[in-house]
Amino acid sequence: MVDCGGLENRCTERYRGFESLPHRMIFKTVQGKKVSPIIHTRNIVKNEPHVEIHIGTDSQRWGSEIIYVTAIAYRYPFRGVHYIYCKKKFPPIKDDWSRLWLETERTMQIAEVLSKEFPGLRFEIDMDYNEDEYYMSNKLVSAARGWASSHGYKVNIKPHKQIATRAADHHCK
Repeated sequence: MVDCGGLENRCTERYRGFESLPHRMIFKTVQGKKVSPIIHTRNIVKNEPHVEIHIGTDSQRWGSEIIYVTAIAYRYPFRGVHYIYCKKKFPPIKDDWSRLWLETERTMQIAEVLSKEFPGLRFEIDMDYNEDEYYMSNKLVSAARGWASSHGYKVNIKPHKQIATRAADHHCK
């Protein structure tokens, strides 16, 4: 079972919509078809054993809500990328650090679900944080990278390869 003790679950009692992630994430294709990330990933890996799998989340404030989009991107060698995504609206989170940290929690929770289902598969975590100290998200880089790395994931931080977070960013707007 995935450890779900993060911000999302601490907010469950106060805010509707912060329920346990693995049971609440509904993924869709870009065509709008609902898919199970486990079954979808199993089918992809069966047909394309050399696929790279990237997982990432982005968020945007929209009025009184925050939109979170988590994407699982499948990068085919020499053939491009396709992805599935989960888009969810949340009540406002007042501080940016907590809003951004929830991006990491959502990404890590789905990564852990997939890692347990596919123990030999390698997943890459794309984090929409910037290593440049000019950006506020820089304050989360060390903690977020450490968490993901401690679970054995390769971590991609801006300005480096961002596949899943670019897909997530596209659907946040």
